[in-house]
Amino acid sequence: MATSTIILLVVLGFVPSLSWLLFYLKKDPYPEPKYLVSKTFLLGIVMAPLAIAAQWGFREAVLHFQPGYLIQVSVWFFLWAAAIEEIVKFLVVKFVVLHDPEFDEPTDAMIYMISAALGFAAIENILVLFQAIPNGTNAALQIWLLRFAGATLLHAVASAMVGYFLALAWFYSHHCKKLITLGIALATLLHLIFNMIILSAGGKPEGLIYSTIFLIFIAVIISAFFTKFKNALQLAAKTSNPSR
Repeated sequence: MATSTIILLVVLGFVPSLSWLLFYLKKDPYPEPKYLVSKTFLLGIVMAPLAIAAQWGFREAVLHFQPGYLIQVSVWFFLWAAAIEEIVKFLVVKFVVLHDPEFDEPTDAMIYMISAALGFAAIENILVLFQAIPNGTNAALQIWLLRFAGATLLHAVASAMVGYFLALAWFYSHHCKKLITLGIALATLLHLIFNMIILSAGGKPEGLIYSTIFLIFIAVIISAFFTKFKNALQLAAKTSNPSR
């Protein structure tokens, strides 16, 4: 494979992630420190191989005990893969952001979770493109477009859900572990449902249509809940400090 092709595939792998990251950053009225967002995004990239290794290990373990089992289309494999990915993305934020002095508002959790998720998604995009390019440029571009609107956004939305529960945990510290666990569980379920919609369609266009509608629906719900939560915080701040 030519060096120029390798560079192009890597660049294309990053484009969806960076595009969605810029989209969400522009929606934030109080921008987070660029260095911390960048650090979170980069560690999402670094941690991606850990999730991939765990998924591979699970696959090999199942095939060792049940040779010939169609693990790649198993609900249990998709559930395991989704759970591992959501946990890894959360760990990025836990170790990079949660103890940083700049993390001073609970609502920031969503942006940092999205940043970690999109760094993670960039590696996935690159790997998928390298797998697709032997089938031709058109096939690779089609997959790239599908991942732009589908899988990459899925990572952002699922992690945004975890970010919402992480923000709640800021105030309900006595239920912190329960809230974070619930957030990861719901994000895993969202991830699983999206993948199963794609799988059940058997490669037909309906799979993309239904999964995209489902993803947008969930994104709107999360955004509405988060906006309501943020407005409540702002109202509480004004009430406690009326001079502002």
